[in-house]
Formats: sequence, structure tokens, C-alpha cells
Amino acid sequence: MPSADNDEIIAEIRAVLDRAVERLSAAGARDEALAEWVPEHRVLLIPRPPVLRSLGRVWRLGVFLLGADGTLYETGLTTRALEPGRPAFQSQSAEQRRAYRAAASRGRFANGETVNFDAVPVVLDAEVLASSPGRLFLEGGRALVRWSTTGADAVDFATYLADRVELLAEPPAGA
Repeated sequence: MPSADNDEIIAEIRAVLDRAVERLSAAGARDEALAEWVPEHRVLLIPRPPVLRSLGRVWRLGVFLLGADGTLYETGLTTRALEPGRPAFQSQSAEQRRAYRAAASRGRFANGETVNFDAVPVVLDAEVLASSPGRLFLEGGRALVRWSTTGADAVDFATYLADRVELLAEPPAGA
């Protein structure tokens, strides 16, 4: 059953996200592409290879991605839009990375662009976050960020996001 405390925590999470969007937008912070993986399929009996289809732009904030509309995502997979090169059959993982690059290239992303995909939207609901195995969770009346599956090294969400926003809005010299 939702409580007033939980509602306040969710409202504070939303306020933190709104402030982050404002700060990143005002700073003109570097963003990255967000895409969805479209597997191999057929269109009018013509086979189409896998492609990464654009869903918009996001800011990378450590273990999260943040959209300009305030949507928070857990990071998924990342690739670069590059010509994939020829198959080298070095390893299965190398070939999978090559396939991701090829799909990004087919998705018409700019050459060299970082493309995030398989990102999972974070559901900002107190009941969901109270039992969430994801990166953002509620515990002891606080919103926390989990770095590992145990959650033993969890940090305060607002502090974590503020640090990440500042690093992206005002990157250190030489970064």
C-alpha cells in the first residue's frame, strides 16, 4: 500500500530528474543516441538485416541514461556507428560487436556516434522501486543507486545524479 512518505520520495526523484534536465540543457551537455534493436525480419518477402532504430537522444549519467523529457533509463548495451569491417571470426563476442556496429551503421547514425540500446526505462513507482532488483531502488525511506547486484555499496540517488550531471555539464579540463 502506498504511503505519503513513498509519494514524497517519488516526487523528490522526479524533481531531481527535472533539475538534471534543466542543467544539462542549459549547459549544452553532450548527448548520445538512444535506439532499439530491430532483429532480422522480412518486408514484403524481402529479408532485412538487423538494424538499430533511433528513439531519440539521452545523456549518459553513469549507470543511467536521461532523456530530455525526464525519462530515466538503466543503461543497456552501447556501440559505435562504424563500418563493421569484414568478419574475422576471432570470437563470438567480437562478431556480435561487429554485428552491433553494422546495425548502427544501417540505422543511419553519424559515423563514430555512440548508440545506446536495450536501455530499460525505470518505472518511477514506490511499490515497484521498493522491491526493484535494478539500479534505482527505495530502502529506509531513501532513493538509492545500486552499483552491484548485492546493493551493499548503494549511494544516495540525488547525490549520485548531481555528481554525474556536473561532470557532464562541466567536464574537467582535458576530458
